[in-house]
Amino acid sequence: MALARASIPVGIVVRRSPGVTKWAKWAWKVVAVVPGAGPANWRELRREGDVVDYHAATLTLDLWSSDTEAYHVALASDPPGVCVVLREDDAPDARMPWKPVIVTASPYEGQDYLDSGDGLVERVTMPDGMVAWIADFVRRHHVEEPFVKRKRDTKRVDLVEDGKGDARVRQLSDVFRAPHGYRGGTA
Repeated sequence: MALARASIPVGIVVRRSPGVTKWAKWAWKVVAVVPGAGPANWRELRREGDVVDYHAATLTLDLWSSDTEAYHVALASDPPGVCVVLREDDAPDARMPWKPVIVTASPYEGQDYLDSGDGLVERVTMPDGMVAWIADFVRRHHVEEPFVKRKRDTKRVDLVEDGKGDARVRQLSDVFRAPHGYRGGTA
């Protein structure tokens, strides 16, 4: 069976606000996603004093029929959300210090990026239209996999004599014994 796939362009809205420590001049946070957005490159959307919201980029959100369980988990969270990954932009002509690189509806994939420490990972609430689109995809493509309990094999593991090392090498005692003359303590 071939994998089903659906895609939609998603605008990433990033907020720049003044930092709260002397080490960070600015604080950056993904605050919204805009389904069906057109292309953008850090276009200013709103300014309120020193706080500025930018349409940083438009990325493609891909859904795969093999990941419907993860999407179901995302939809069941309160509120439903997507994960956005920003990486530092080290290019000499970079306008901003961050570059949006990934948007995913899978909380498992988002957790993987969070665990790796690869950039800035933000969970953003899904708009209602995106919730409906993903829920429809899950409804059409989700196949419940039955739980299969693993069974122990019948091999007798209690017959193995641990600690004897390699069976091809003849030895009289345990290979984990202390060397002769060792009395413990420090050298």
